[in-house]
Amino acid sequence: MKKYDVAAYVWPSYTGDEPRTRIFWPEGYGEWQTVKDMKPAFPGHKWPRKPLWGYVNEADPFVMEMEIEAAASHGVNVFIYDWYWFDNRPFLEQCLNNGYLKARNNDKVKFFLMWANHTATSMWDKRTSDLHVPIWDGAVDRKTFDLIVKRTIQNYFTHPSYYKIDGKPVYLLFDLQNLIRGLGGVEETWRALDYFREETVKAGFPGLELHLTIRGREYMKKPADEKSGIDLFTFINKSGLDGLTHYQYWDFAPMGRPYPEILEDVKREWAYIDENMKALYYPHVSVGWDSNPRYQKLHPDVCVENTPENVQKGFALAKEYVDCHPNLKVPLITVNSWNEWTEGSYLQPDDLYGYGYLQALKKTFLD
Repeated sequence: MKKYDVAAYVWPSYTGDEPRTRIFWPEGYGEWQTVKDMKPAFPGHKWPRKPLWGYVNEADPFVMEMEIEAAASHGVNVFIYDWYWFDNRPFLEQCLNNGYLKARNNDKVKFFLMWANHTATSMWDKRTSDLHVPIWDGAVDRKTFDLIVKRTIQNYFTHPSYYKIDGKPVYLLFDLQNLIRGLGGVEETWRALDYFREETVKAGFPGLELHLTIRGREYMKKPADEKSGIDLFTFINKSGLDGLTHYQYWDFAPMGRPYPEILEDVKREWAYIDENMKALYYPHVSVGWDSNPRYQKLHPDVCVENTPENVQKGFALAKEYVDCHPNLKVPLITVNSWNEWTEGSYLQPDDLYGYGYLQALKKTFLD
């Protein structure tokens, strides 16, 4: 049977090991506080929900050993760790460093980084989330970028469980606008990315497999900077990127609808990407969308009918895409997510569907 690389995003906030998270979640066990406190936002709202594994600390290697076994046995063989750099130092890195990397079985599920270089706002604090007040800027200058590159290569690329394609470490960028803004423009960003590639080769790898999460078509029409005269779409096609994927269906498809309807938009978007974008596209599957746990005001754009049976159709769609694209270097599929509880898109078992999403994944990719 063909093997697929199913890579689930990990939101590393379910730990109290990062002291700076206390400004958002003062009880001291990360964003589990928001999950635990959630009440129904409207009649029929499928909350509260409880994790079947409990409000565990995912910076604990023994917890991650259990989660790695569950992931591997259901078809998830890669974790994509959201990685942050705020206030001149890493943020929420303990989940990866203390949890996954110290787990004795991390060879069963590989990992790679997605630099989540968006600006941190008060969105993570339910008391002030609707204000979206900036707290830490996710943009960095060239000096900081170079520091991040060297630290990433040394601390992560060299790990035996780091996910590679043709021997090249995979690295995923999240916020293209912020990257260009911090580095000072299009030309400066291209030079910085070339430096990243060169440093990776100097470290003994055959190259860097550089990927990007893309957004909807309107977003990509935005100017890349104030001086080059090109938009983000043009920048992406000129950047020599090795791969593209999405982070969430929400980024390009209207929510507030049944999941099967959203999948029709997904098919159209994938066809558009195939026709218009140069880099290889690796298909993405989102489990759902519901950001109400983070807010006091109602956010009505809730994805509905995202049952395990319907989400399995999303997995099957991505599998079919991979099978029909023999030009892809690897059979890689990204999934949102392993644990985005406060965005209503997670594979982890809960008291609503049990192990339903993981079983749907297993039926698609293992059985």
